[in-house]
Amino acid sequence: MAREKFQTLTEQMFYILLCLREERCGVDVMEAVAKLTGGLVAIGPGTLYTLLEDFLREGWIREVPTQGRKRRYCLTAGGEARLRKEAERLRRLCGDFDAVMGQKEEETP
Repeated sequence: MAREKFQTLTEQMFYILLCLREERCGVDVMEAVAKLTGGLVAIGPGTLYTLLEDFLREGWIREVPTQGRKRRYCLTAGGEARLRKEAERLRRLCGDFDAVMGQKEEETP
């Protein structure tokens, strides 16, 4: 069975969508991700603009009409739903980790 595209999000995908809860241009997105993550997640322009086009096609973001050359984007309701779904998946992973590691710590004297 073929894996569904975007079944899970990479860190870069997650943070791009998260930062687009506010209207931003590409450069602003890269700066917001770096600031939010303390520089732990870096997104280059090639990755960013490829993902922005993918997200536009998926309907997760929309382009905001602007004057000038910079293209600006913001999250759609569908994008927010996808972002929340991914956050819930990550919470389940962390819950599983806590459950297993907590059991392991309880077993060691």
